[in-house]
Amino acid sequence: MILKELKTIQDRHGFLPEEELHRLAVQLKVPLYEIYGVASFYPHFRLKPRTSHEIKICTDISCHLQGASRLRDQIEKAIDAKNFKGISIQEVSCLGQCDAPVAVSINDRIYPGLTEVELKARIETLVTGNEELKGADLNPASTYSQETFQINPYATQSGSERNQESFEALRKVVQERAFEDYIAMLKDSGLRGMGGAGFPTGVKWEIVRHAPGEPKYVICNADESEPGTFKDRVILQKFPYLVIEGMLIGARLVGAQKGIIFIRHEYHREKEILEKALQICRSKGIVGPNLLGSDFSFELEIFESAGGYICGEETALLEALEGKRAEPRNKPPFPGTHGLYGKPTLINNVETFAFIPAILLKGAEWFKTQGKNGAAGLKFLALSGEVQRPGVYEVSLGISAAELIFNYGRGISNGKKLKAFAPGGASSGFLPARMVDIPLDFQSLARVGSMLGSGAVIAIAEGTCMVDLARNVIKFFRNESCGKCVPCRVGSEKLVEILDDIRRGRGSQQDLDWIKELSETMQGTSICGLGQAAPYPITSVIQHFPEEIEAHIMKKQCPSRVCF
Repeated sequence: MILKELKTIQDRHGFLPEEELHRLAVQLKVPLYEIYGVASFYPHFRLKPRTSHEIKICTDISCHLQGASRLRDQIEKAIDAKNFKGISIQEVSCLGQCDAPVAVSINDRIYPGLTEVELKARIETLVTGNEELKGADLNPASTYSQETFQINPYATQSGSERNQESFEALRKVVQERAFEDYIAMLKDSGLRGMGGAGFPTGVKWEIVRHAPGEPKYVICNADESEPGTFKDRVILQKFPYLVIEGMLIGARLVGAQKGIIFIRHEYHREKEILEKALQICRSKGIVGPNLLGSDFSFELEIFESAGGYICGEETALLEALEGKRAEPRNKPPFPGTHGLYGKPTLINNVETFAFIPAILLKGAEWFKTQGKNGAAGLKFLALSGEVQRPGVYEVSLGISAAELIFNYGRGISNGKKLKAFAPGGASSGFLPARMVDIPLDFQSLARVGSMLGSGAVIAIAEGTCMVDLARNVIKFFRNESCGKCVPCRVGSEKLVEILDDIRRGRGSQQDLDWIKELSETMQGTSICGLGQAAPYPITSVIQHFPEEIEAHIMKKQCPSRVCF
């Protein structure tokens, strides 16, 4: 795999020397321009040595709401005042630490929840070299928001999670061999893909099982990179064995013998947890040849992404695994029949695989009845933004946004009132506070033009400028666009330019017509969900907060005193 070879070279040199790329091209018998094309695509790779200490501050929505831009400005001033040399300050796309903003990367080590004082102290340490910098651990209280979880069918009555590696569900599948019956159970349960699309899980598994072609693959998409989204990070920390067991069950049911966990570059700790769990599984004969003494063999490996939000799109992920630029494919055909190397491939995200053991042991009806307001099943939701208790919560699918924000999250921080919320990650757009009683499920949100998306609810307090916030989110999509299709590449850039003009007092009524035309074009012609969803932040603001749009364009005023 080209990406693995490039990562090995960069780990050795700190960047990708030209002579090493020439050597790799000869070794792999690949044209040099293809090697350069891949190396230049992924943000993790460097084609030149790093000449300075790199301070990268996340300025995406959850960190933006907590003053990330102000922190960046203050740090730049402090560095200039002390005349520190060899330090660069940059913005960086979401680091996956949305429950502990502001997140900062210092020479590729991630530090969540840094204040201005703490960051200045770490920079002093960096400059003086008096102490080795180490990545900080998150406060478990901000991440593990519950004591027990129903996702774990092996938990004892006292709530202990230590029995999750018993693999009872896998043993049952291997021994009984009722493969079609178990797929039917998943279909009856109503379990849907938890990565954003919400495709029925049992139907997807059935498609891969009956698809002709060998070998078949099972891939776990652990590349959640959308701002506000970190639920899979918590599941990987808490339930690595359930994720592995779900993949093994999937492999047995669809007839695959090879599996890959594709994990985002920033999840170093989660990768280490998975590596330890895999090592234990191999030692117990649960992963490898003739697992559990059966005729079934399955090899599982971890593949670390080289960065880029677009890698979370399933076909872009496949392109990355094949050693190419992570540019989405046209669909159809779909991965279920034409996936990795053109072979049938089962792709689900972390949460979906982790629910499989519980459903097979407790039954379809158990899972289905866990939902509320007509929805089926349980759901992990990441709550961030301006709430008192951000974190990940296992809830009934269909609970209201109000219950999540005010009961689980304990309300808006600093005594403020709720102004708006994003119900399904940055790409779901914004809904006003008056709609906070809406059920968080696929159908209810689709009816109001939004979506459950990545399972991330972001609470927004009064005093926030919605135009500025929409611009912040669309800027993320512009930065993360792979550039393959014109509607997304050009459209996202034009949307940011228009919003910049509006925020600077240069907006006009015609801008709204441009936004409408651009949005319709992007949603109808972009190859993948990134370009299709990129306009939602501003179209939702135009729909639900027209008074703010009018104030910015007609009165040249920002009600929140953020713009101009």
